[in-house]
Amino acid sequence: MKNIKYVSVFLSVSISCLFLTACKEQDSENKDHLVFRYNEHANITSLDPAFAKDQRNIWACHQLFNSLVALDDSLNVTPDIAKSWTVSNDALTYTFTLRNDVYFHKDERFGKDSTRIVKAEDVTYSLKRLLDNSIASPGRFVMQNVAQMSTPNDTTVILRLQKPFPAFLGLLSTKYCSVLPKDIVEADTNFRSHPIGTGPFKFKRWEENEKLVFRKNNLFYQKDSLGNQLPYLEAVAITFLPDKQSEFLQFAQGNIDLLNALDPSYKDELLSGNGTLKNAYKNEVNILTGPFLNTEYLGIYLDSETSGISNLNLRKAINFGFDRHAMITYLRNGIGTPAEQGFIPKGLPGFSKQRYYSYQPEKAKAFIEAYKAETGNQNPEITISTNANYLDLVEYIQRELGKTDLKVNVDVMPPSTIRQQRSAGKLDVFRASWIADYPDAENYLSLYYSKNFTPNGPNYTHFKNATFDSLYESSFKLTDIDKRKLLYKKMDSIILEQAPFVTLYYDQVIKFVHRNVTGLKANPQDFLVLKRVKKTSKQR
Repeated sequence: MKNIKYVSVFLSVSISCLFLTACKEQDSENKDHLVFRYNEHANITSLDPAFAKDQRNIWACHQLFNSLVALDDSLNVTPDIAKSWTVSNDALTYTFTLRNDVYFHKDERFGKDSTRIVKAEDVTYSLKRLLDNSIASPGRFVMQNVAQMSTPNDTTVILRLQKPFPAFLGLLSTKYCSVLPKDIVEADTNFRSHPIGTGPFKFKRWEENEKLVFRKNNLFYQKDSLGNQLPYLEAVAITFLPDKQSEFLQFAQGNIDLLNALDPSYKDELLSGNGTLKNAYKNEVNILTGPFLNTEYLGIYLDSETSGISNLNLRKAINFGFDRHAMITYLRNGIGTPAEQGFIPKGLPGFSKQRYYSYQPEKAKAFIEAYKAETGNQNPEITISTNANYLDLVEYIQRELGKTDLKVNVDVMPPSTIRQQRSAGKLDVFRASWIADYPDAENYLSLYYSKNFTPNGPNYTHFKNATFDSLYESSFKLTDIDKRKLLYKKMDSIILEQAPFVTLYYDQVIKFVHRNVTGLKANPQDFLVLKRVKKTSKQR
């Protein structure tokens, strides 16, 4: 009897354990649709928004923090922590009124209530922090034109500028300007890895180089149109696989929900030549695309000691000498827009619809002949510097320009070397991209303002034109976007005519997501916005 009892107890316990294990596995499956998973192959260096310089950090910080204002998918400035604002007639004073229902993420460091409402003092502290030399934030430029900040009460913030800057509101939407809790940050020397914000998700766990986990913020102030609490998801899980092929395999197996951008290692596996999904993925994957505020281009250093680089005929020959449409079709699987209009990308006010540098090989040859006649150099030659990721594009340009009697050498360098030598003026022609820091065409035109010569500014080409400079300075005095747009187009036409660059294409946001994910959208800044994302359980 005793043995029978023991067997009975053993079987009972075993069955219970199996049942619990099965329940846990079932529970895990049931909850998987509440977790959004993606991989960050470049890793994340900090969760402190003061260091949200590149996409990997921006994406993570976007889940955790809010700023005074935000941008919608059409790049309009919208309220965020500030519910309203006014701008003085002289365009120097910005007065913001804060919401009174925005709470910081719960944390025991707040004391009894484990949280508190955002105050005006938190806003000014967060902005002043960008100027702290001991922090050395790359977002310091945001504050360079701010002369004074004040907080008359807990819900009012006043910012006064040194001079008018129409793009200032857009600048305040950057992750650099995220609002932090003054008391917590001042007391915490490790804020980079244990942040407190107001965003739709809150920090849970970070195993560096392994996994980062955010949980739903139940105090998030935003609701959907039906009054339901945002976000819908319970958690966000980020892995750090450094290899793009491994990332793709995890996506194909359904272990992560998102592939971002078009990588050469898998683009031909997913896409046909015209940019559509191959049949093997049509039933499982959706493509999200849209304009991206990124201009890919070749920059030409006009102060080069190399003979001929500064000659306008040579620069125009390059611009007319290759087929951008063919380049996008065959080397980018149709992703991106051939850049024939100007330096301001598609999607920004100031973008011109007029084609300027289309593929005209005979015209390119004529400019080469004009160059030879003007300089006496019968064997024109240039060197284009690029990194390995863009080698196929540059080699295509090399082949095409060779048909115009222009010899092109290709110099492949690591990205860090290109950045250093480009700033030092040591590269005659270099492949580069410009992604907007803030959504205003001024951000792109600043690359050709003569007072921005490198290494003290972003004018890598050392372009200088008095008319352009005058228009650029005049644009700051205009608060009317339509009037500024006209000046932007005039400036763009000047640099097009003088050709200190060769535009290649306006990039496109492209994301691949599983079909059980809804609510995710492409946006011109290529932010990852998860507060309205839903997942459904996959059928097994």
